Amino acid sequence: MYDIGRGKRAARAFSLDDIAIVPTRRTRGIDQVNLKWRIDAMSFEFPFVAAPMDSVMSPDTAIEFGRLGGLGVINLEGLWTRYEDPQPIFTELAEIQDAHTATKRLQQVYAAPINPELITERMRTIRDAGVPVAGSLSPQNAREFASVVLAANPDFFVIRGMAVSAEHVSNVAEPLNLKKFIYDLDVPVIVGGCASYQTALHLMRTGAAGVLVGFGGAATTTTMKVLGIQIPMATVISDAAEARRDYMDESGGRYVHVIADTAMGTSGDIAKALACGADAAMIGSPLARATEAPGRGWHWGAEAWHESVPRGERVAFDTVGTLQQILTGPSTIPDGSMNLVGALRRTLASTGYTEVKEFQRIEVVVR
Repeated sequence: MYDIGRGKRAARAFSLDDIAIVPTRRTRGIDQVNLKWRIDAMSFEFPFVAAPMDSVMSPDTAIEFGRLGGLGVINLEGLWTRYEDPQPIFTELAEIQDAHTATKRLQQVYAAPINPELITERMRTIRDAGVPVAGSLSPQNAREFASVVLAANPDFFVIRGMAVSAEHVSNVAEPLNLKKFIYDLDVPVIVGGCASYQTALHLMRTGAAGVLVGFGGAATTTTMKVLGIQIPMATVISDAAEARRDYMDESGGRYVHVIADTAMGTSGDIAKALACGADAAMIGSPLARATEAPGRGWHWGAEAWHESVPRGERVAFDTVGTLQQILTGPSTIPDGSMNLVGALRRTLASTGYTEVKEFQRIEVVVR
């Protein structure tokens, strides 16, 4: 603990940039590494979940992500469920260079109402392609559109917000009791984000299949500037992993997956998140670099168009290759933004582990 002054003490916390992985065992052949990830009844080739952000996930990219072996999640509050054909809007947004103009235009286009019929249509498109179907809603809209989502027969229902608690308290709207809400759903739920041991434990007690750790979005820096909130991901993931162990004891063996969901722009960040105890990583910014990304080189989350507190702006990225190259290679640049699966496989091989579950026990050091 550190004394900030006479009236405040603070714990030391660490971001992913603050730590490094230490090879301490024999090495293994890369062919011996198995990255398969199983959550509920579904199995995936690698432990990556595509973030439900309009700049990276369209029905087409969700399908491609699923075909490559991961879980793509579509934003059910995004442009794809507000407009029959949002492509002209993506084109218009890509041509706006001024940040202030872009924020104003984002607020305007996202002011259109969500169309329940489009939720059904988008999820049916993904289902017809033969890949896992997952859609995301914020806690504010989860109750209103839950029946529409469930009617589309998804494989996963994601409830994702900046800071999600087991029971939200409000004087304006009826609070969403996640424990009751998730209990009544007949589909596996992934819920978050959370930023502490206690919140992670509470979310696990709701019956969720997975808990998102971190606040997601594309505005880590600006969220700190606007709201004063920042997530020390290495510490928070480790705390959530401890909550997972304690909940297993409490529940008689029920395992809830910890999914890291902030500040992972490179393959090294993903490896460190798993080393801290995450079972999988929800990624957004690496996918924004794909040629197929709807954002056309721009990346944004809900914080960029929030009607009352826009605390983020679009982030510009250079396109580096196809979605397949970004996930499985081959890589043409050495900055950790391509061949994410191959890089994670190499990390495990270089440290002597064959599976992610074992790799979670690896030693890390503070840099």
